[in-house]
Amino acid sequence: MAGAGLFLTFEGIDGAGKSSHIEPLAQAFRAAGRAVVLTREPGGTPLAEKIRQLALHDAMDALTEALLMFAARRDHLGQVIVPALARGEVVLCDRFTDATFAYQGGGRGFDWDSLLILERLAQTLSGPEADLIQKPRLQPDLTLWFDLPPAVAARRLAAARAPDRFEAQPRAFFEAVRAGYARRAHDDAARFARIDADQPPAAVRQAVRAAVQARGWL
Repeated sequence: MAGAGLFLTFEGIDGAGKSSHIEPLAQAFRAAGRAVVLTREPGGTPLAEKIRQLALHDAMDALTEALLMFAARRDHLGQVIVPALARGEVVLCDRFTDATFAYQGGGRGFDWDSLLILERLAQTLSGPEADLIQKPRLQPDLTLWFDLPPAVAARRLAAARAPDRFEAQPRAFFEAVRAGYARRAHDDAARFARIDADQPPAAVRQAVRAAVQARGWL
């Protein structure tokens, strides 16, 4: 494990609590002697952070959303994720491509096959970086899906902060987003670990640790 880069993503609907479990896992990897990069999507680079603000606050249709997400992702991969993996570091990312399929594909109802084409375009690597990590189309090594009923997530969000353009969507939207995540998990079951997010934080944290240990990484 010592010289191999690892790419782990944290996924789930708004309010699932995934973001609060990234730092504890980062600390565990650091304790094991690994260099860790914490990042997020959309975002992670100056350009991608600008795109994040547009996506979260400006009205647009589903295709525009999807194109922006993949544009930000392409920059993020080239500037942050791929170089870190090539250095043998652990990358922990708050959301990645599965979120685009869940939110734009599931929630917005955008064509799934079109998203697959955009995924292939944005995540196909070329040049020496592709040779280093031996993954022509980069995907996470493990995706931790924090699965939570939308009704529970809505109660959490109501007590947390003012909602952005996505968080303000009705419950039916998040039911569709959850279904989108389930479809991605079904299609790539070996990559996913479902985390029951409807339990106390300590139990969720233990489930995350167990999913990573099951891969032999801690």
